[in-house]
Amino acid sequence: MFPLEYPARILRRYKNQPRIVLDPFCGRGTTLFASRQMNFETWGIDSSPVAVAIARAKLATCTSEEVLALGAKLIDQTVPKQIPSAEFFRVAFNSETLVQLCCLREGLLGLRRASNAATILRAAALGCLHGPVAKNVSGTGYFSNQMPRTYASKPAYAVRYWRNHKLVAPRVSVLRVLERKISRFTGLSESSPSSIDNVVVGDSRRKNTFRPIRKGVNLVITSPPYLGMRTYVQDQWLRNWFLGGSEEVDYTPGIQLGQISQDAFVRSLAKVWTNVAARAGEDLHMYVRIGIIQSAKANAKALFRSSLEESGAIWREVSVRSAETASAGKRQAGQMKANSEPAVEFDFHVVRV
Repeated sequence: MFPLEYPARILRRYKNQPRIVLDPFCGRGTTLFASRQMNFETWGIDSSPVAVAIARAKLATCTSEEVLALGAKLIDQTVPKQIPSAEFFRVAFNSETLVQLCCLREGLLGLRRASNAATILRAAALGCLHGPVAKNVSGTGYFSNQMPRTYASKPAYAVRYWRNHKLVAPRVSVLRVLERKISRFTGLSESSPSSIDNVVVGDSRRKNTFRPIRKGVNLVITSPPYLGMRTYVQDQWLRNWFLGGSEEVDYTPGIQLGQISQDAFVRSLAKVWTNVAARAGEDLHMYVRIGIIQSAKANAKALFRSSLEESGAIWREVSVRSAETASAGKRQAGQMKANSEPAVEFDFHVVRV
């Protein structure tokens, strides 16, 4: 949710210092990408398989030719065992496009181990899975009928919309769309100081999630999910399907920070800070952008400070400043065209004592 400039600005302060960077709520890898650009070893954790799939691609190294060759091979050599027959899929995708998409999906799921090329291919496919239909189909960047690109519409609503507006899914080549997408990627072949395995799917509240991180972390840059945000799992249901999930929307909350109450939110954050402190090396600096959806009617600064106190570690607050709002800059909230008021955000810098 935060722009690239936020972690980049922080990392520039440490450019002459050897630091191991961690983002325990890495999302789609903004901190990881900034760390790669500035040659810092970095680790990321997120509970969302979609976020992790995209974040891993920010650390992958290979050529675009390798990615496209793998895509062509999987589409050509895979015979899909399951092609969704629900009305949503029949209207969301052209029948030929859907078959190609299922070939790619099952081909990627069948790989014994994800290579760098497979990691980038998977992330690119997730990015192309749904979005606006271009006026010129030959230049489209998405596989689907008309949809938002940041979240997947719910099936019943989407089908009604397409039917009412007489919208038909374009017949597109999955490989050609991916080729246009990947051609815009830069720096794919440049070496990365971190492996794709440095991004972990897991719950940062659990100590075992941090086990793969064997070195002492001494720089944390992160932005936890905001109090009041509850729909991420449902919004990403179609991308979760591509990663091997259900063809139907999962309305259970999944692994998310405690959103039942402010106290639950504080306790959840505190567990994360406890684990971060336990895995840290010397001179740990932590930068946290914290926000609260305005409808939650809570004090973001007070909640964050309470979570630090409850963590059991001793932290010294170096600075806190307003980060304006989630509508400032190129923010995902703006892309979603939300009708609600943007979140109020604060940037904290704290040091473990």
